[in-house]
Amino acid sequence: MRRFFAKLFATYIFLKNKRWIYNPIESQKRTFRKLIKKACKTKFGIDHGFNKILSYQDYIDNVPIRDYEEIKPYIDIIIAGEKNVLWPGKPLYFSKTSGTTSGTKYIPISKESMPTQIKSARDAILNYIYYSGNTSFINGKQIFLQGSPVLEKINNISVGRLSGIVAHYVPSYLQKNRLPSWETNCIKDWDKKVDLIVEETINEKMTLIGGIPPWVQMYFEKILQKKGENIGEVFKHFSLFIYGGVNFEPYKNVFNKLIGKKIDTIELFPASEGFFAYQDKYNKKDLLLLLNNGIFYEFVDASKFFNDDKKRLSLEQVELGVVYVMIISSNAGLWSYNVGDTVKFTSLYPFRILVTGRLKHFISAFGEHVIGIEVERAVKNVLKNTLVEIVEFSVAPQVSPSKGLPYHEWMIEFRNHPKDIEEFSKKLDFQIQAQNSYYKDLIEGKILRTLKITKIKKKGFQQYMNSIGKLGGQNKVPRLSNDRELANKLIKFSI
Repeated sequence: MRRFFAKLFATYIFLKNKRWIYNPIESQKRTFRKLIKKACKTKFGIDHGFNKILSYQDYIDNVPIRDYEEIKPYIDIIIAGEKNVLWPGKPLYFSKTSGTTSGTKYIPISKESMPTQIKSARDAILNYIYYSGNTSFINGKQIFLQGSPVLEKINNISVGRLSGIVAHYVPSYLQKNRLPSWETNCIKDWDKKVDLIVEETINEKMTLIGGIPPWVQMYFEKILQKKGENIGEVFKHFSLFIYGGVNFEPYKNVFNKLIGKKIDTIELFPASEGFFAYQDKYNKKDLLLLLNNGIFYEFVDASKFFNDDKKRLSLEQVELGVVYVMIISSNAGLWSYNVGDTVKFTSLYPFRILVTGRLKHFISAFGEHVIGIEVERAVKNVLKNTLVEIVEFSVAPQVSPSKGLPYHEWMIEFRNHPKDIEEFSKKLDFQIQAQNSYYKDLIEGKILRTLKITKIKKKGFQQYMNSIGKLGGQNKVPRLSNDRELANKLIKFSI
């Protein structure tokens, strides 16, 4: 009966969402007008003349692009107890995330924006049901590996990690089938928490598993170690894996081996700042950009983002194939806010995207501007038709080697090592050159030498993340760094 109603509901949501999917520009214009009107009397709205903004060009003229450090003075006023600062009233929550220059970031979540986090995750699953017809996972147990739902308080505003906040909103009809227990989910020590999750789930009928790939991999490996069987044998009814946070491709080979059978996957694109997209068709890789979440989108060509004359584009001005920095204004009170993610459009009707990386996660020490999607595609291509498996990796420039030309240093934790590391390095370098012509020119011009691989010991990345207090949850190892800060720390975990 539940499976029948799930299919019925999936059809209803699919038809309902077609209204904004196929009227995208009007949906964005309507969202823009609502946001400006709603925040007109806030401190930010008054400071930026919202009462005089009648067009998108007016908005560009009045509201500059900001990152967290530039909007932080307004956040500090909210933390101090003031209302009506970025959005009417006070935030419902602060989502706590890691910052760069400012340390911990506190991203506001309002009573209007909070429901969109839940609705979007729900709709992603319903879309999967609509297109695949698979409802077998509904009657089994489901788990989302996430941060602790224990929240702190700042001036009566609850504070926690996004996944921990979302844990408070699991619909009642899913509670019966959801694991782990509340008590286990509240444990902050990630290693201990995963051990208990294994105990709670190992004998259950698990059908749906979700989380950030490196931490789900850790969970799978602990099960394999305990049972001596792959995940498909332990969880015979496991049919759907939901993930987000990082590109799944570098983990795919390892997951295929750990699971031992083919399962469907769905990619989500949530963030503390908003739920931006999800994979609406499980057999297609691109993601549907969500235009029903109270978010107005702007885009800037990533190659020109740091130029003084960079041009801001609304959704109706974007082009296919260009890598853009995504800028949002939202019903949580973020205004022309740089979320730091880069995307490119694969379709303009409806609007679909691929996440290409992080603006701050690139290497351009020599003008090459290597980005995340390039290194991930290179890894995927070089692993094809081999037995080599990579657990995790990160890349950084070595500008001043003790001898020879500078190079890109790849710190890689292998699950299955290549027989010839030099040959593997050459193939990987060839793939990067194929992805990035600037890098190829630097190699051919003898400005750089080919990449060097530094092997990281087994569980070295986990040990590194644990050493900085970021093991598990939503935390991720940056794929790319433009300096040696991360690399110099990872070296301590090398073989």
